[in-house]
Amino acid sequence: MNKKLLRLFLIVLVLSVLFAVVAYGGGAEEGKRVIYVLNLEGTITEGSTLNVVEGFEEAEEIGAEVVLVKLDTPGGLVGSTLEITKAIMNSKVPVITYVTPKGAIAASAGSFILVSGNIAAMSPGTTTGSAMPVEIGLEGRKPADNKTINFFAGHMESIAASRGRNATQAKRFVTENDALNETTALERGIIDLIAEDETELLNKVDGMTVKIGNENQTLATKNASLYVKKKTVRSSLLELLSNPQIALILLMVGIYGLIFGFMSPGTYVPEMIGAICLILGLYGMGLFGVNMFGVLLIIIAVILFIAEALTPTFGILTVGGAVCLIIGALILPNEPLLFNPESEWFEGFFLTVIGIAAASAAFFLFAVGAVLVARRRKAKVGAEDLIGKITKAETKINADSGTIKTRGEIWNARTLDGETINKGEKVVIVDREGLTLIVKRT
Repeated sequence: MNKKLLRLFLIVLVLSVLFAVVAYGGGAEEGKRVIYVLNLEGTITEGSTLNVVEGFEEAEEIGAEVVLVKLDTPGGLVGSTLEITKAIMNSKVPVITYVTPKGAIAASAGSFILVSGNIAAMSPGTTTGSAMPVEIGLEGRKPADNKTINFFAGHMESIAASRGRNATQAKRFVTENDALNETTALERGIIDLIAEDETELLNKVDGMTVKIGNENQTLATKNASLYVKKKTVRSSLLELLSNPQIALILLMVGIYGLIFGFMSPGTYVPEMIGAICLILGLYGMGLFGVNMFGVLLIIIAVILFIAEALTPTFGILTVGGAVCLIIGALILPNEPLLFNPESEWFEGFFLTVIGIAAASAAFFLFAVGAVLVARRRKAKVGAEDLIGKITKAETKINADSGTIKTRGEIWNARTLDGETINKGEKVVIVDREGLTLIVKRT
């Protein structure tokens, strides 16, 4: 009887605990409101796109109330920007785009992303605009051709109109390179509100209605908890590789690593590092538009550097290689870029190109040249390597016998032409006969 009561008690206890857990968990999930936060900082690349897409998928899975996209970017790649705006426009979760903190910018590509949100906001002291596409060439950065500018102007206008914003002003971001502070952006209908921080922003948007698909949705953001998305290893790696500067550096390191490895076989380290960097560089270059003529010039530059090392021309081929490398690298990014014209990215890219050209010239003038000279030098092994060495006589040395000590070894020695050398005198090794070294007084 006692066993039955004990068993019944345990069953009731387990069922009670399960019921309490289910009831508590269901109540918590039902009343839980989460603001999913995505940070878009720095250059917009393919890694940024992956981070945004992953974030929207996760926000939808957890039933987030809103996705808050925090912007502080000078711009980035065209393809990545278009993918991000498309993801925002088609999100099943309301999206708030917010330029923050104070002093932040949403320039060029950032302005496209700002305008695409269901609700757009800016912090005091922030700026947006300057979205004219830019190209890089031998003469430096310049506006893209009219066809490209007109396309992006029309696209910006379409995004703004679909969100009920000032399409004319949004278009001027592209055609006239307008840049607006938060106050002017609010006055001209580019953003919906100005907020000091996240708390004020979420309090202001609470109760606002936005259109998701064909339905209106009222936001309940006040006192909601924040969930900040962390970048995955994959998105961080893509963000690094899809930066044209990094891709170019990896490409050159890969080429030089393979060349140096093939010229000094046996270590396998240069070949391994070169192969890895080359693969990563080529993969990174595949994430943005590449000018094949630029790639061809880079290959020609490497050939000229190798030719300089094989048949020294006192720097003529090195200069030619450096010129080809600089031109090829500058025209390498083929697609237009959505960067703030005053962005430090351009200066960084030019400095990277000049640095690679200088380092390449030095590498092939000295490093590769030294390897080739070493390979051409006649090998010296065993006693042959002792010729020219200076040491002391261990015993009296004459034309018939004697000994010296060199490199910790005792060798038989004799002199030429009947010369006699006393013990302790300095001698130089001039030749060898079998196991006997020929010496003379220094």
